[in-house]
Amino acid sequence: MNKFGLLLSILLVTSIASSAQNVEIIKYPDLHKMMETEKSTDITIYNFWATWCAPCVKEMPYFEKINHLENVKVIFISFDEASKIHDRVKPYLKRKNIQADVYLLDETDFNKIIDKIEPSWSGAIPATILINNKTNKRLFYEKGFKEGELEEIVRNQN
Repeated sequence: MNKFGLLLSILLVTSIASSAQNVEIIKYPDLHKMMETEKSTDITIYNFWATWCAPCVKEMPYFEKINHLENVKVIFISFDEASKIHDRVKPYLKRKNIQADVYLLDETDFNKIIDKIEPSWSGAIPATILINNKTNKRLFYEKGFKEGELEEIVRNQN
């Protein structure tokens, strides 16, 4: 391989590596701490989803759009199996160009933690928690959003 070919190969590998979405695997205590301390924006939105959940993946672009608003931060929490992170989760995020922060909640018994996250949550996904960090108001939605709904909710927080 000549020098040009080698340089091109290095650039291609670097480009692919740098464009891959970082997904951190966390446990419930990490999520709890994050939800208690994340105050970098006026509004923080936690969306619980999975790649196998059709309503979840349908609404992700709405969250991604909201993530680009000033003073709003979206954090996606995946319920996919940790073993699927490289062959399912990361490729999906890359294909959809998801830029928001993504974490994979690695728990063996979600029933034990659902009530700790939100007492009124049945455990169905998609589910969303919106925290207004200015007022400490917390809203919970156990449903999929239609286009424009999420933007309206965020606008009503100001």
